Amino acid sequence: MKEQFYIKKAAIQDVNEIHSLLLKYSKYGGILPRSYSELYSHLRDFFVLVRRKDLKVRGCCALTITWSNLAEIRSLVVDESCRGMGWGKRLVDTCLSEALTLGIYKVFVLTTVPEFFRKLGFKEINRDLLPQKVWSDCMKCPKFPDACDEIPMIMEL
Repeated sequence: MKEQFYIKKAAIQDVNEIHSLLLKYSKYGGILPRSYSELYSHLRDFFVLVRRKDLKVRGCCALTITWSNLAEIRSLVVDESCRGMGWGKRLVDTCLSEALTLGIYKVFVLTTVPEFFRKLGFKEINRDLLPQKVWSDCMKCPKFPDACDEIPMIMEL
């Protein structure tokens, strides 16, 4: 029997649903919302979890290249209707595979759920070890700078 869901590269028709997912879950504080402009500019970074039946986007994750040897996993969201099925791990694995394909062997994440990423093989690091460029999105966060609760983690592939 075929699975009800699958992961694919994001396409233009997915942008509205990615935007809605990120907006919905940014209210809980774990991720930043993304503007339509940002999503269109970085669409090629995204993978989406899609339900076969209605082609609705039920999750997303992006791999953003930061430097020649460094990329970031960002905007990981799985709708509550699909949680507990391993789709978050599969979305991250898809991004890690993309990093390897691109020849990038260090991938980091800024997260409020370090236990999830620890299980995948990421290790906590000191935030000072990441380049300044990494923190540019932090300026958009309402928790910046004093209340930041994100933990930097890295994986070497």
